Amino acid sequence: MTPRTATLIGLTAILMWSLLSVMTVATGKIPAFQLAAMTFAIGGLVGLLTWIGRSEAAKSLRQPLVVWAVGVGGLFGYHALYFLALRFAPPAEAGLLNYLWPLLIVLFSSFLPGERLAMHHIIGAVLGLVGTVLLFAGNTTGFAPGTIPGLIAAFIAAFVWATYSVLSRRLKAVPTDAVAGFCLATALLAALMHGALETTVWPETTLQWLAVLALGIGPVGAAFYAWDIGMKRGDIRVLGAASYATPLLSTGFLIAAGFAKASANIAIAAILIAGGGLIAAKDMVLRKR
Repeated sequence: MTPRTATLIGLTAILMWSLLSVMTVATGKIPAFQLAAMTFAIGGLVGLLTWIGRSEAAKSLRQPLVVWAVGVGGLFGYHALYFLALRFAPPAEAGLLNYLWPLLIVLFSSFLPGERLAMHHIIGAVLGLVGTVLLFAGNTTGFAPGTIPGLIAAFIAAFVWATYSVLSRRLKAVPTDAVAGFCLATALLAALMHGALETTVWPETTLQWLAVLALGIGPVGAAFYAWDIGMKRGDIRVLGAASYATPLLSTGFLIAAGFAKASANIAIAAILIAGGGLIAAKDMVLRKR
């Protein structure tokens, strides 16, 4: 697999994650950790289904403890912190702090062997950050008492996901099949958190059940496998900068579904984020054939 192909596969994860908000709304009032347990279980099963006919795939679970710590710590740690952030802080502020992770991925990539951080990567990531700030700017309401723990959780979550993503590159020898095990372990931990903190609420309609299934197959399933491929074999700097498209695309899908309204801020943010992504991906887009 060429780096270009791996990068394109990684970009599909960004597209799938942009559907996360609208699909989550469609699931109804299922508690956060319960939804995580259900969808990560489905996501893990999606990975196991790809093992059919490949008996050697199960060997991918035989990994050192540090690999499991990175995999499960990244998936469960990030989502636990993000859910905590949404519980204590307003979604706009929490989302803004959380979306520091694309910039952090671009910056952290400079510490990887053989990777070189060029000026256009930094410019692209910063433009994406400015666009994301503008995207959330109309929704911010200031800091209210009691929101600080949630804001801190969102900030730490950004570092957790960026670290997980960059360390995936360092663990390049670990096959993507292992992500199925990380998803199932995350589902188990989320179920334990749900049992300790939440009251079970099952989907009430067929549409809600289908939304849960779609979440598990796509944004909380295939997306993690695609991201793993992109991080391990693609251009990590391009993927980091392009990740800023996630909140923009997510907002677009919410507008299309009638859950949000279009605005000038969104239009300008679209230009900044798209422009930043193209600048960061200059090497890939303009590569001589």
